[in-house]
Amino acid sequence: MRRFPSRDQSHSSFSFGPGPLSPALKALIATNVALFLAGYLLSDLIRVFGLRPSDVVLQGRVWQVVTYMFLHGNLGHLLFNMLALWMFGTELERMWGTRAFLRYYFVVGIAAAVSTILVSSTLPFAARTFYTTTIGASGAIYGLLLAYGLIFSNRPILLYFVFPIPAKYFVMILAAIALFMSVSDSGGGVAHITHLGGLLAGYLLLRGRRFSPANEVRYRYLRWKMDRARKRFGVHSGGRTDDWDKRVH
Repeated sequence: MRRFPSRDQSHSSFSFGPGPLSPALKALIATNVALFLAGYLLSDLIRVFGLRPSDVVLQGRVWQVVTYMFLHGNLGHLLFNMLALWMFGTELERMWGTRAFLRYYFVVGIAAAVSTILVSSTLPFAARTFYTTTIGASGAIYGLLLAYGLIFSNRPILLYFVFPIPAKYFVMILAAIALFMSVSDSGGGVAHITHLGGLLAGYLLLRGRRFSPANEVRYRYLRWKMDRARKRFGVHSGGRTDDWDKRVH
């Protein structure tokens, strides 16, 4: 649940979710649900298509870095990830477009899998993960959370549906939890290394796009056009609906 400002910016209202499903989310959610149901009929589905670093490194099952994102262990796991995908992915797809959104989703999901393979095969504290199967869309979801926290940094998110905190701090808390759990023995079977991989991949990808010279020139040009439009039409900041001295024209 998130809190959105009202039109006049003087009040806040609460709204659950960002609205209807966008095209990419319909396809992603439908695929996840279909494969979850298929898991009840095909007993080897998770063994073959789940991410097991030893299988990728020793047996060359490279497809697992993609397919693991569409498998879930139980109904709660599936529902939580699909809810997060809907709540935080819808606005990103509207902003970026379907193609760019899907590209980002798969890049961070694959990068999360690759980071799991690298860490589990090189660092002693994660050695047991090398022979453990990881499934779920959480790596890609954490990448979406990172993007949401950067783009809508001050938008309130209700932590545990009770405590409103800015999106940027919400993402920081999740990252800190994932980091702590990944280096401790209290992970409870959750692939926190994969979560961290999704966060890091999302940050690097967005940072690269944000600070590239081409994007900087494009940004400056759009700002210049917007400033000219404001001067031409006499647009200035609006205030409350009852404040007649500060109206938008």
